[in-house]
Amino acid sequence: MSGYGGPVPHAVELVHEWPVDSVAAASVIDEEVTIVGPNSSPFPLASLTKLTTALAILIAVEEGTIALDDDVASLADRPDLAPLRIAELLSHSSGLAPDAPLRRLAPEGQRRIYSNAGYELAAHAVAVRSGIPFDTYVHDAVFAPLAMHSSALAGSPASQATATLDDLLRFARELRQPRLVAPSTQQRMLTPYRPGLSGILPGFGGQADNLWGLGPELRGHKSPHWTGRLNSAETYGHFGRSGTFLWWDPVADRGLIVLTNRPFGDWATLEWPRLADAVLAE
Repeated sequence: MSGYGGPVPHAVELVHEWPVDSVAAASVIDEEVTIVGPNSSPFPLASLTKLTTALAILIAVEEGTIALDDDVASLADRPDLAPLRIAELLSHSSGLAPDAPLRRLAPEGQRRIYSNAGYELAAHAVAVRSGIPFDTYVHDAVFAPLAMHSSALAGSPASQATATLDDLLRFARELRQPRLVAPSTQQRMLTPYRPGLSGILPGFGGQADNLWGLGPELRGHKSPHWTGRLNSAETYGHFGRSGTFLWWDPVADRGLIVLTNRPFGDWATLEWPRLADAVLAE
């Protein structure tokens, strides 16, 4: 309580000062959730979509529909690009260019090249192997069992999902305490895949060690970065160009989710790390 008898504002309420028309945010500190803004309004996730897509693909791996080492170049009618393995696609280490048409900019496992096309191919492979359209697959495997009833994938599995703040809180809980996959699969998801690869972190420039797991981006020692100075190297998550992000810091046992209606830009590079440090210092 403040000295004037009023409640002490939570750090997450700093989003009210941001240059955005609409924002929904939630901080999780020691299991206490503080919500700001419309928690039941859907927002476009942009590349935050990749986290839900990656989890659906890892569920397909556990079900035996596909394997992380499977080479799926033939499913794209591009055997000339082989190998294109699922694990490399999920960790952006396949060498594929960022977007279609499919073309290789580096040998497999040599550079971290952020690729929407890679995620679209991985999702296509699951759809072909399972016989289920991927939007249906991610709904049945992820959204429905997690009660993410307002979430949907309508388009690219790399960037075109929508979700509410409430739904993403449920999803973040799954990333921390998995029920849909085995703990060993969750650990593999959050373990650096091919550590040491250099590459460009979109919006933040070249990184000597552009760490990534099988879906989540890993904080490591990247600089500059969209999380804060106080975030541990073990922090994982993702952000989207629609002005969205989700991160969890397992060392601090704290997390943050933000959805906005303003595209990523210079404003975000300033406000996002500042908010992260405020939440971690709270």
